[in-house]
Amino acid sequence: MQLKAGTKLYSGACDTEVMVIKGSGEVQLTCGGREMAIVRAASGEIDAALAEGTAMGKRYQNEDGSIELLCIKPGKGTLAIDGVPLTIKAAKALPSSD
Repeated sequence: MQLKAGTKLYSGACDTEVMVIKGSGEVQLTCGGREMAIVRAASGEIDAALAEGTAMGKRYQNEDGSIELLCIKPGKGTLAIDGVPLTIKAAKALPSSD
């Protein structure tokens, strides 16, 4: 799948919807073990090993931070690129107001 910032993607295994925030190029993006698509398709079975779920409003990124996705609708599947699960991006610490 070709990633492009602003693209909305749908899981083929659960209700998860994401928007590409950062990243480009050809990758295999999956959720719950099934490939994500630009159109909503009939839901299939979720791979039990990839069923940690997604949280609305959270940003998910790959290990080097080159790809970032925003979850706009939560679901039961785990987001992964080329079989490697994505992690939730840590929030930036705000400066103290002392």
